[in-house]
Amino acid sequence: MLEVVNTMFDRDLSWISFNGRVLAEAEREATPLLEKIKFLSIYSSNLDEFYRVRMPVLQALKKLSKKENNDIQQEDNLLKQATETIHQQQEQFGTILKSIVLPQLKSHGIHFIYNEPIPERLQDELSNYFLSNILAFLQPVEIANPKTDFFPNNNELYFLVNVETEGKITSYVVNIPSNELSRFYETSVDGQKYVLFIDDIIRQNLSLLFKNKDLKACYSFKITRNAEMELEDEYNVDIADLIEKQIQKRDLGLATRFLHEPNIPQTTLMLLVQQLNIGHANVVEGGRYHNLKDLGGFPIKDAKWSNQKWPKVVYPTFRKDITLHQQIIEDDLLINPPYQSYDSVLRFFNEAATDESTTEIYTTLYRVASDSKIVNALITAAKNGKKVTVLVELKARFDEANNIKWAKKMKAAGVEIIYSVTALKVHAKVALVKRKQGIRMQYTGLFATGNFNETTANFYTDHILMTAHKGMLRELELLFLFLARREKPSNPNLIKFNHLLVAQFNLQTKFLELIQREIEFANLGQPAAITIKLNNLEEAVMINKLYEAAHAGVKINLIIRGICRLVPTENITIRRIVDRYLEHGRIFLFHNNGNEEMFLGSADWMSRNIYRRIEVCFPIFNTTIKAELKEILSLQLKDNVQAVLIDEEMNNIPVPVEGDLVQSQYAIYQYLKNKV
Repeated sequence: MLEVVNTMFDRDLSWISFNGRVLAEAEREATPLLEKIKFLSIYSSNLDEFYRVRMPVLQALKKLSKKENNDIQQEDNLLKQATETIHQQQEQFGTILKSIVLPQLKSHGIHFIYNEPIPERLQDELSNYFLSNILAFLQPVEIANPKTDFFPNNNELYFLVNVETEGKITSYVVNIPSNELSRFYETSVDGQKYVLFIDDIIRQNLSLLFKNKDLKACYSFKITRNAEMELEDEYNVDIADLIEKQIQKRDLGLATRFLHEPNIPQTTLMLLVQQLNIGHANVVEGGRYHNLKDLGGFPIKDAKWSNQKWPKVVYPTFRKDITLHQQIIEDDLLINPPYQSYDSVLRFFNEAATDESTTEIYTTLYRVASDSKIVNALITAAKNGKKVTVLVELKARFDEANNIKWAKKMKAAGVEIIYSVTALKVHAKVALVKRKQGIRMQYTGLFATGNFNETTANFYTDHILMTAHKGMLRELELLFLFLARREKPSNPNLIKFNHLLVAQFNLQTKFLELIQREIEFANLGQPAAITIKLNNLEEAVMINKLYEAAHAGVKINLIIRGICRLVPTENITIRRIVDRYLEHGRIFLFHNNGNEEMFLGSADWMSRNIYRRIEVCFPIFNTTIKAELKEILSLQLKDNVQAVLIDEEMNNIPVPVEGDLVQSQYAIYQYLKNKV
C-alpha cells in the first residue's frame, strides 16, 4: 500500500464550521422568515451540545499536554481557535437576529421585544401574568449564605439579582422557569401583536418578589455541564439501573461554560464564579438572553413566512389489496423519508404484530419516539404470543431516559429486552420478522440508514430497504443471536458475513478492499470513481485510503453534512448540504469498472462507528432501487442552491452556478412525486 501522508482538519474545528453553515442559512435572504428563526434555534442547540460533549475534551487535551509537556502550543491554539471562532459566530448570530429577523417580524406586524424596555401599555397585563402564572415557580437563593445549598442545573436559566436592605447589598440567584412554562408570552393590543421572553416579564416584576428591598442590578446567566457518563461493564447489575443513576449525575457534571450577560461588574462576576465553584469553566460573555434554542418554540407559526409543506409521497407499489409482507416477498421495496410516507414502516411492524403466521420479531432501537407506535406494535406482538426480541441501546446520548422508559414497558409486556455491553453501542438500524408458511420459515426484514422513529422521520432524510433476500436476512439473524450473548466480538471472523458489512467484523476491511479495487482500476488506466455520502468523516485509516485513491487517479465525490477531517485535494471534492431537512442517509457507491456496487447503512466513518459500535451497512441488489438512489445522489451533486464546497481552508464556499438552479431536496421531492 502506498503510504500517503496528508494533513487533516481538526474534528472539532470542522464541526464548528458545520454549525457556521447552519448559522449562514439563517442569514440568507432567500430563507423564509420562520425558517431563519428555526436555523438560529438549531445553531444554538448545536452549540450547547458542543460545550457539553466536546469542550471538556479540548480542555482535557490542553491539561494533558501541559502535564506531559507535549504539544502544548498545538492544544493551546486549538482551544483558542475554537473559542474565538465560536465568539465570532455568536456575534454573527446577534447581528442576524437584530438586523434581519426583528425588522422582518416588525414588517409583518409582530413586535418581538428583544433587549428593549417593555411598552407601558403591556405592563399591567404582564404583572398580572407574573403574579398568576410565574411567581409560583420562582425560588430565590441567597448565594453568600453559608446555609444555602444551591447548585445551578445544566443549561437552565438564572438571574443574579443584587438588592439593598438598610445599606447592605445582598446577592440572590433567581431561576427562570422556562422548563415549566413557555419561554415566550404572546399578546395583542389594539391590533399590534407582541412577543416577549418570560425573562423580561420577571425582570420587570422583581419588586413583587423582593418586597421592601431596593433593586440594584439584575444579570442573566447559565451554566453548561459535561454530559459524558462514566460506565463500566458490570454483568451482575441491571444496566438500566446503572444508566439511570448516571443520568441523575449527568446534570451534576463539571461546568464547562459560564455564559453571562454583558456588563456584569468584574467583582460581581468573580463572586458568582467563586460561590458557585465554577472557576474551571470557560467564562463567556454572551447576550442578554441565553438558551436561544428555545426560538424553536417561537409562538408565531404563520405558514406564509415558512417553507410550504411538501406533501409526502406514498410509494406506488405499496398496495392495500395484498399485505406488505407479500409485496416484499415479490420484490425489494425502498422508501425515502421524509419525502415519502413513513406509514409503510409502521405497517411493516403492525402487520407482523397481528399476522397469525408470525412467530418471531427481532429489532434494534437506538432513539425511540416519545410516543412510539413502533414500540406499541412490538408490545402488541408480544401479547399476541409472538417471540419478540428487542435490542434497546440505552447509551444513545440524551435519549437514555426515554429508551429506559420504553424498555421497561416492553419488558413488562413480555418482550425480551437485550442491552448492549457498556463499552459497545449498537447503532445498527435493522429488523427481522420470521413467519411460518406451512413447514417452511419465511423471512422479511428492514435495513435502514436512520432510527426507527416516526417523529424524526419527518425531518431526517433517510433510506429504508424492505427485503426478503435470504442471504442478507440469515446473516442478520446470526447477528441478533450474537448480540443476545452480550459479548464483544472476540475476533472479526466469529461470523462469516458475505453480504452485510458489520462493524467489529468486516465493515472496515470490506470498505478498504472496495477502495483498493478502484485504485487498481485507476492504475490500469480504467475509469475509477467513488461517491460517498456521510454525516461525518473522521477516521484516519479510511481518510488516508481515500487520499491514496485520489493520488492514484480515482475521482472521489463526497457529500459530508457535518465533521469532515479530510482536506480536499486533486480528484476529491467535498460538498455540504444544509436545507429544510437534516441530511442523514449514508450511501456508498463504487464504480467497479462499470459494474457498480452500492451500499447503504448506519455507519459514518468515525472512530466510534468503526471501532466501538455495532453498525450494519447493506448492499443494494435491486437495479430499479439502485437507479433511484443514483438519481438522488446525482441531484445532490448538482445542488448549487443549498450546497457548499469545503475548500482547503475549511471554508464553506458557494457552489458555482452553471446552468439551471438545483435545490436538491426540492428536486428529490419532485423526482419521487413524478415517479408516482
